[in-house]
Amino acid sequence: MFFPLHDDNPTRRFPILTVLLIAGNVLVFIYELGLGPRATAFIQSFGAVPAEILDPRSWGRHVPVPGIPSPPPEPLTLVTSMFLHGGFMHLIGNMAYLWIFGNNIEDVLGRVRFIVFYLLGGIAAGLTHIFLSPSSAVPAIGASGAISAVLGAYLVLYPRARVRALLFLGFFIRIVWVPAIVLLVFWFVFQLLSAAVTPRTEGGVAWFAHIGGFVAGLLAIRAFLVGRRDAV
Repeated sequence: MFFPLHDDNPTRRFPILTVLLIAGNVLVFIYELGLGPRATAFIQSFGAVPAEILDPRSWGRHVPVPGIPSPPPEPLTLVTSMFLHGGFMHLIGNMAYLWIFGNNIEDVLGRVRFIVFYLLGGIAAGLTHIFLSPSSAVPAIGASGAISAVLGAYLVLYPRARVRALLFLGFFIRIVWVPAIVLLVFWFVFQLLSAAVTPRTEGGVAWFAHIGGFVAGLLAIRAFLVGRRDAV
């Protein structure tokens, strides 16, 4: 198992949107922590619940909870859910991947195209999860679907970039340099295997959202580069 630390792929411009996305995710998580017991209601209202999104009759029926913002329309939770996280490790892991790989995708796309790509990738990931788990009443949360789209784009554009990563083999831990194609293909295969052995009726990690986001990024990145003079 690999955990990336940084890559050797420099950027030409400061990745302000990547930084702002990380800051936004961190601030929302701090807000979640401050809610205490009300955090469950906040996540239920702002997370993407497949059964609710697919049932227009349920839209707008969330009972407001004192002390938290009014719930958004259910379809909009495909976006709001990208900024929620279930714990420190969930947040740290996602933000590490976003920083290491997102800065280069922002650099090559430009800021406007990058934020559109990121949000659409997250929506594609959410829709994949909804399509395969339509009856789930568990809120899907996390930036990993959108980040998966970024990983797919990185694989297309920078397969030969080198990534410094922690390699975990049981109790054996070592820092290694690996080509991006090796790390990202390994990551994708891990998602596929995890999805294959995890019942879709259970809560936990939305593996198919990761897969959907990654495939969306693979397929869409070239279209987003059309018209960019400095495209890879």
